[in-house]
Amino acid sequence: MPNLYIRYFDREAVVSSIDEAMYFLESINEIKIETNVAGRIQSFLDSNNTYPFRLKVSYSNYVLFLKTDAVTLDEFKMFEQMRKEQKTDGMPMRPMTMADRKRSILDELKTIHPGWYEGSLLFKRVVMVPGTGKFEYQDTRFTVRCKADCALECYDRMIDNLKCRKDVDQRSQFPSAKSNNFSYKFLCDF
Repeated sequence: MPNLYIRYFDREAVVSSIDEAMYFLESINEIKIETNVAGRIQSFLDSNNTYPFRLKVSYSNYVLFLKTDAVTLDEFKMFEQMRKEQKTDGMPMRPMTMADRKRSILDELKTIHPGWYEGSLLFKRVVMVPGTGKFEYQDTRFTVRCKADCALECYDRMIDNLKCRKDVDQRSQFPSAKSNNFSYKFLCDF
């Protein structure tokens, strides 16, 4: 299992377990830990996602998580330097744009690999508040195992299922397949 590189502004670490990641987060006074943080980090670690995971910790601040084979922070920085040097091949490196990043995520989601997938998404479900009759959005985790040809088909099946259910209000909001609120794991071939 890979290790995690974690960065929050100028504080950074490489950890090898969820407990170490939680200890790092708890050591930063500005970060308020929600109850589902460890599960979200574990989902990212278990998923096939190769892009960074950003954990929102305040209105505009995020903690960055990257999967890495590095064991120490120095080793991680050395790997990153080598990766940058290999990418440039003597040419100035063009920064990866958001469009490039989204395109690479979408390419990964569309990669054909028929089999069983486990998909998980966090969506904003509309629920009625008891006693008031008013409605509010509530974060709801939905996880399924399904047959699909690619991760994007797994995502589409999940969304179709939720939209057809009578217990899910039509005003509920669903994340994009490219967002951090959707993760998947390839389980096995058919």
